[in-house]
Amino acid sequence: MSSTSARTTKPPAQHTSSWVDNFFEISQRGSTLGREIRGGVVTFFTMAYIVVLNPLILGFAPDMNGDFLGGGSGDGSNLPAIAAGTALVAGMMSILMGVVANYPLALAAGLGLNAFVAFSIANQMTWHDAMGLVVLEGLIILVLVLTGFRQAVFKAVPTQLKVAISVGIGLFIALIGFVDAGFVRRTANGPVPVQLGTDGFINGWPTFIFIIGLVLLVTLWVRKVKGAILIAIVATTILAIIVEAIVKVGPQVSGDVVNPTGWNLNVPEMPDTLFGIPALSTLGQFSLLGSFRNAGLVAAFLLIFTLMLADFFDTMGTMTAIGAEAGLLDEDGMPPRTDKILVVDSLAAAAGGAAAVSSNTSYIESASGVGEGARTGLASVVTGVLFLLSMVFAPLVRIIPSEAAVPALVLVGFLMMQQVKEIEWDDLEIAIPAFLTIVLMPYTYSITAGIGAGFIAYVLIKIVRGKSAAVHPLMWLVSILFVAYFGIDPIRGLLGV
Repeated sequence: MSSTSARTTKPPAQHTSSWVDNFFEISQRGSTLGREIRGGVVTFFTMAYIVVLNPLILGFAPDMNGDFLGGGSGDGSNLPAIAAGTALVAGMMSILMGVVANYPLALAAGLGLNAFVAFSIANQMTWHDAMGLVVLEGLIILVLVLTGFRQAVFKAVPTQLKVAISVGIGLFIALIGFVDAGFVRRTANGPVPVQLGTDGFINGWPTFIFIIGLVLLVTLWVRKVKGAILIAIVATTILAIIVEAIVKVGPQVSGDVVNPTGWNLNVPEMPDTLFGIPALSTLGQFSLLGSFRNAGLVAAFLLIFTLMLADFFDTMGTMTAIGAEAGLLDEDGMPPRTDKILVVDSLAAAAGGAAAVSSNTSYIESASGVGEGARTGLASVVTGVLFLLSMVFAPLVRIIPSEAAVPALVLVGFLMMQQVKEIEWDDLEIAIPAFLTIVLMPYTYSITAGIGAGFIAYVLIKIVRGKSAAVHPLMWLVSILFVAYFGIDPIRGLLGV
């Protein structure tokens, strides 16, 4: 950047470039303006599905009164408003992460958390109350960050367990890529839970599009082509549009019709219009304390605890994995400006509830942008701006099928897996907890479950080997909380809530 600026004959352009470079520390982190922009675009492409998926999860789940979020009637009339709110919060929080924390980490409505809100919380209270619960959870985590507790827990985790978290997340996002592409699917009946394709074979045009995209991406990557991930996504999307125009594959689900070999989320076809006016009717649709009145004090606290623990450790694992892949962690495995990253993430959880689109959290898909070369918050700003534009250009965003975007997740999963060599596999005190952390993330489809199992195993093995005094007090506390987290259902049964 600096050498380019020195050659320019336009002082204003030089001043602007220098300010951007200095503010985001682009050159200092070994990146370039082009890499940051490409990284931000790639991250958006791999996350854009949430604008479509979040409304589908939240929009058709009735609350305790049989009402639907955003005043919908259960016929999908509320989906545009939820989509607009999802894009708005994701855009604003990603930009905030980039500007405040200068970290290549984008945020959006958390998958898993949104399903928990829709199917385990809303059926016990109104949607306003459920979203108020999400706001409270975000504010509580914010207090834990401001008091330094969240950072202290992060520092208390052994370095090799942090490495295991990164590796586990790598396998997890690779599995997400394979599942979203239809390459790996659940079995309807049989001795195994998953299989190749719908019947043990690769079938359906969308899955073949994914394979072509993955082959193209790997080819470009090993040949060290700049912009490999972005090029692969765009090229595969164009191919998908051509295939859909000729074959007319259609979606996997359309009303009551199920087509197992259809497109998973977006059907790659040109829309009638490229833009529309966003509806933001979900904003402010929350009641801060209504959950305590409808669900009861104990039940509300247990629900907040469940949400909080999942949010708390998902972000810890995600920001560590992103930092490790980007080479931004210090000798203690801490990202730069950790406190600011966590503050923004906590605010995002509360903002998601305030906009009635569920808790927003840091997205591991940001690793795809890091794989493209992103190292600073400018990439997050680019992702955020694209989310805001998607509110207006939502039809254009829906052209990109997940099958064209998720090859990036598979590649990034490989890159993150390479860190596994840093774990001392001959030391059982760390090897067994690391193993459980790594395998349970993809096996349970949960970052939190993997982290929790690893923490509990670490403390247990230390106790068994007579080294309990070597365990950090916060590891004791967190492990006990995880025991309660895993046993939340019997605990609720005992308490009668």
